[in-house]
Amino acid sequence: MIKLGGGWDEALAPLFSDERYLKIRKFLIEEYSHHVVYPDMYDLYNCFRYTPLEKVRAVILGQDPYHEPGQAHGLCFSVKAGVELPPSLKNIYKEIRTDLGIAEPDCGDLTKWAKEGVLLLNTTLTVREHAANSHAACGWAWFTDEVIKLVSSRCKNVVFILWGRNARNKAALIDGSRHMIIESAHPSPLSAHNGFFGSRPFSRANDYLVAHGRGEIDWDLNDK
Repeated sequence: MIKLGGGWDEALAPLFSDERYLKIRKFLIEEYSHHVVYPDMYDLYNCFRYTPLEKVRAVILGQDPYHEPGQAHGLCFSVKAGVELPPSLKNIYKEIRTDLGIAEPDCGDLTKWAKEGVLLLNTTLTVREHAANSHAACGWAWFTDEVIKLVSSRCKNVVFILWGRNARNKAALIDGSRHMIIESAHPSPLSAHNGFFGSRPFSRANDYLVAHGRGEIDWDLNDK
């Protein structure tokens, strides 16, 4: 039995008992038994464990987890402490520096953001080692679409940050009358110069949250 806390167990119970999730679970049992899969099964739902449902203030959508050893730990765009920063995360840090004047950190662990109320959700939650998008068709898209709709319906005044085509396609799942949606190009080096750099998502998110009485997110990951 999965125990997440933070209001997620009750909220996600209908999904975890759904036939479609049971098929995902059966698939994962086979994958974890016969292949190297990331993240570790104990880290799989960290985005929920670190960010209680009632405290969600922002949602950042990623695609699927990093697929090389030691990187993925259940939070989109995040890598474990001590791991080299992936290119997209480096560009996210550059935009934070430009947007908020915050020095670029050396560490890629975004757990602090999760604890600030940022749901760091990949649209696919698992991946086979060295094989990007290898689990994209196993059913996760249904599950994470339902999570997005759940946050949209249960929470108020959340900022949804959608980077790149795959994430932006999820905008239709979000009630724009209740939330703010920020869309731009993906921070990947292949697309960051096509609208990600200069989009100022972090200050825009904070301006919205303050205006709606939810308080600023502390985006600074440097030790203080």
